[in-house]
Amino acid sequence: MRASSEAKHAQLVERAVEWLRYAYRCGIILSEQYCASGEVPDVIGWKGSCQSVVVECKVSRNDFLADANKPFRLKPEGGLGSRRFYMAPAGLIAREELPKYWGLLEHKGRQVQMLVKPGKLDLRSPVGLMKEMNLLLASLRRVEVRIEPQTITEFLKWKNRLAEYNGGHLPEGITAPDEEQNHYLVT
Repeated sequence: MRASSEAKHAQLVERAVEWLRYAYRCGIILSEQYCASGEVPDVIGWKGSCQSVVVECKVSRNDFLADANKPFRLKPEGGLGSRRFYMAPAGLIAREELPKYWGLLEHKGRQVQMLVKPGKLDLRSPVGLMKEMNLLLASLRRVEVRIEPQTITEFLKWKNRLAEYNGGHLPEGITAPDEEQNHYLVT
């Protein structure tokens, strides 16, 4: 990819992250993280009930056409994502070119528009779910390495320590852990 293509791709990835967070309401989002299957989703997010959403960003026709030959596209049951989208500049991908059940997001200026809704609610197979778990666990490990010698558990309990330091009270504006809403843990 040339420098300008890389910059355009990075911009699309950034827009996809924003779209997943604010329009699609995903709470956990990773971009360009390696998966054991060899798949490196441009962006993947998770929302309630463990639903995952993959967005593949394409800046050229060649990039889009080459994507069809990837192993997890040839055998989509091994791919990531309960729902799957392509994101591209407006007019780059035609509706009829989309793989079965994929959606299409078009980017124009700073706007992202869902041109085609994905057809089937859950494309992810048990194999795909295990690959997503591997991706999440590998990402957690990357976090753990960065915060060592502290453990993830200790890091997540920082609010408890804040309360201890403040005479049993959390600072104003901080929610107690048992009062946090975490709809990602709801079955």
